[in-house]
Amino acid sequence: MPALPPDADLTICFAHAAYQLQDEFKTRGHAAKSFEVRSLDEFKARAAEADVVVVSGLWRNELLSTCPKLRFVQSISAGTDQYDKSAFAAAGVRLASAQGANERAVSEHAMALILGLTRQIHLARDNQTAKSWRPMIGDRARREDELDGKTLVIVGLGRIGLRLANLAKAFGLRVVGIRRSPGPQAGVDAIVHPDKLHDALAGADIVALTCPLTPETEGLIEARALAAMKPTALLINVARGKVVDEQALAAALKEGRIAGAGLDTFHEEPLPASSPFWAMPQVIVTPHSAGETRAYEGNVVDVLIENLERLARDEAALRNQIV
Repeated sequence: MPALPPDADLTICFAHAAYQLQDEFKTRGHAAKSFEVRSLDEFKARAAEADVVVVSGLWRNELLSTCPKLRFVQSISAGTDQYDKSAFAAAGVRLASAQGANERAVSEHAMALILGLTRQIHLARDNQTAKSWRPMIGDRARREDELDGKTLVIVGLGRIGLRLANLAKAFGLRVVGIRRSPGPQAGVDAIVHPDKLHDALAGADIVALTCPLTPETEGLIEARALAAMKPTALLINVARGKVVDEQALAAALKEGRIAGAGLDTFHEEPLPASSPFWAMPQVIVTPHSAGETRAYEGNVVDVLIENLERLARDEAALRNQIV
C-alpha cells in the first residue's frame, strides 16, 4: 500500500455532523493540514482533497473510487459495518476503528439504562413534567426494583461488555457472558457459547447487547429469543439496531412478554416518529448517544495520532486495524 506523504504535506478531512474533531486535532501540534465538513454533500464535494479521512456515519463506499489521494480512513466509531473491507483492500486504503475510545461511555450508558428502568427514573421524569406526585404503590410488581442478586446476560464480551460486567458486579448482579471462546473471565460468573443463547436468556433478569454487528449477530434477538426471556426481563441495546428484530421486540413489549427495554440504537436513525417505541412507557429511548461524552473527541484523536505515527514509520500494524 502506498505510504502517506510527509506530515507537512498531509491533508486530513474530519467528517462528522457535530463532533469538534478538528479543534481537538489542532491542540496536538501536528504538522498536517486539515479541514472539517458537516454534511454528506459537503463531504462528497471535498473528500478527494484528503489523504486521510476521519469519519463514521457520513462514509459512503463509492468514495474509494473518487478519492485517488486517499490512503487511510480512521473510523470515529468502534463499529465498522458501514465499510466494505474487501473494497478497501482492493483500493489499497488502510482502515482502523476507534475501538476502545468509547468503552467507558457505552458501558456506563448501558448501566444507566439498567438503573433507569429498574428505578423507573423515566416515569419519575414524566411525572415531574406533568407536576404529578406519584402516590405509594400497593402492587409490588409495579414498584421500582433492586439489582442485587439478579442475573445480567451480556451478549458480546469485548471491551464494552467486560467493563459493563465489572460495573454490574458493583451492584451485586450475577453476570453471564455470551462468547465463542470458553474459559474463565474476571468479573464474569459464567461463560456461555452462543449456541446456548436461548438457555441463557431464559435465566436472565436483564439482557445487555454489546456485540458488534456481524452476519452472525444481525437479527440475533428475534421472536424466538424474546420468547425465551422472562416476562419480567429487561433488554438493553447499546450495540447496533439490526442486532434486534424491532417488529418482534415491539410486539413482545406491547403484549407484556418482556417488561421493558433501554434502546440506544435502531434500524433507522433518526428514529422515525411512527416508531411504536416512542410512546411505550416501559421503554427508554436514547438517540444513539451512548458513546457521546465530553471526552470523546480526545479519545478518537488519540487513536488517530497513534495511527498516523505508525503509518509514518511504515509499520504493518495499526491500532484497531481493520484493513
